[in-house]
Amino acid sequence: MELRVLCGKKEKKNMIQEYQIRVLPEQAANEQSIKLFISKDKGLDARTIKAIRVLKRSIDARQRTIYVNLKVRLYINELPQDDEFTRTIYNKVDDKPQVIVVGAGPGGLFAALRLIELGLRPIVVERGKNVRDRKVDIARISREHKVDPESNYSFGEGGAGAYSDGKLYTRSKKRGNVDKILNVFCQHGASTSILVDAHPHIGTDKLPRVIENMRNTILECGGEVHFETRMDALIIEKEKVVGIETNTGKIFRGPVILATGHSARDVYRWLYENGVQLEAKGIAVGVRLEHPSHLIDQIQYHNKNGRGKYLPAAEYSFVTQVDGRGVYSFCMCPGGFVVPAASGPHQIVVNGMSPSNRGGKWSNSGMVVELRPEDLMNEELNSLICHSERSEESEHIHPLSMMYLQEALEAACWQQGNMRQTAPAQRMVDFTRKKLSYDLPASSYSPGLVSSPLHFWMPHFISDRLSKGFQQFGRSSHGFLTNEACMIGMETRTSAPVRIVRDNETLQHLTVGGLFPCGEGAGYAGGIVSAGIDGERCADAVAAYLRIV
Repeated sequence: MELRVLCGKKEKKNMIQEYQIRVLPEQAANEQSIKLFISKDKGLDARTIKAIRVLKRSIDARQRTIYVNLKVRLYINELPQDDEFTRTIYNKVDDKPQVIVVGAGPGGLFAALRLIELGLRPIVVERGKNVRDRKVDIARISREHKVDPESNYSFGEGGAGAYSDGKLYTRSKKRGNVDKILNVFCQHGASTSILVDAHPHIGTDKLPRVIENMRNTILECGGEVHFETRMDALIIEKEKVVGIETNTGKIFRGPVILATGHSARDVYRWLYENGVQLEAKGIAVGVRLEHPSHLIDQIQYHNKNGRGKYLPAAEYSFVTQVDGRGVYSFCMCPGGFVVPAASGPHQIVVNGMSPSNRGGKWSNSGMVVELRPEDLMNEELNSLICHSERSEESEHIHPLSMMYLQEALEAACWQQGNMRQTAPAQRMVDFTRKKLSYDLPASSYSPGLVSSPLHFWMPHFISDRLSKGFQQFGRSSHGFLTNEACMIGMETRTSAPVRIVRDNETLQHLTVGGLFPCGEGAGYAGGIVSAGIDGERCADAVAAYLRIV
């Protein structure tokens, strides 16, 4: 600590210091433990440390001894004067030009909030219900095996992200944009731990309230939010989008940010039928793989006792190449559960989520195989699709072909699940040995499982690569390949199967002005944070467009 001498007396100097430290999990458990460690390690007087703020936190489980890496800020002889997060100012926009935002998922919500920042009035149109009322329809899927095509795990306020874990990890290199998204979440009620953790996570139990608060900000500033209002058509005049028509009969006029999510297949069909340029996009398809969470803790933390008192439920990440295609884990949910994520009848789709405490008995992840549009030349995959024809005048893949493949796989899964939401499943080792599972382990999937030979009816293009990938993962992580793990079919909605083409600079559609394809559903994002970033970028692009028009 620095000291100054005045009139023969020592004057304590207020300081803020930042340090990188590496501590044991029990030492990282609370502020007092961190203070004791750092005062001893750095030779500081613990009595002068008035507050500690953890800025970044990650777990290093590569060795037998587990460490926690911390970046900490020490307040010496003073207390913090600033908030733990940066607030965004949202002013009234009642009398400002309006912009239509189709979809109230993360792309749409962040677009709407950014429009308010820019002095524009968002009119948000959402086909589903508000986030609270969605819960009733979601519960019916498990209880009654009924899927409301307008209110489910994909459609409704918050989009697919509202009830799919709330993970905020992204590989985006635009750190400033990432920080802005996380700070806006904190401003609307998320824990400030998301600013700290290497893999931030709100939790499916906490995220709905945050989403409600975001909607309230939009309304309080003079924007509008219309639920159970589906966009049925774009209004196009002189090659420019000037508004939308809806199922309620209402027409909303203004430039359009199209943030409908990766499951709005009726939107893709309308765009294609009305000449709005699309292109097929690569996806990844596979299963949800569910282990007992205690087993994953044992494997990842190298300890037969699991995670113990001070460590969180363990995560994992696997990736390999098999026969020229990526095989990898996706959306890993420690201490979570598998959910029925179909968005219409005659489909089985599974997804995963975790509550904020990640305290469940099971851990799951998507285990998927990369598929590219050219893979539809494969005879087996092509035979699944009744709409897989190439256009007569060109050699290009049909723009909706990957969507048709998704639909075919989900329908096959529905048949295997006895035409209910009971999902076909198989033990992991049995799958690699091409053996029907005599019985199935207990599972978090509440509609129920039915034993099914996934190795037999799934396309071999997918199943063979999955099997080889599992065997590689088992060799690199002893105990991971086990019959205690259950594969649940199918994970098909990892990303949009279509890209709505847009100009790289203006973010407008290439051939139709005033239309701004946005987020995951348009093929430009892959998760909550990246969708939020793209929503903000589209709002900026609309502001530039309105200044020109």
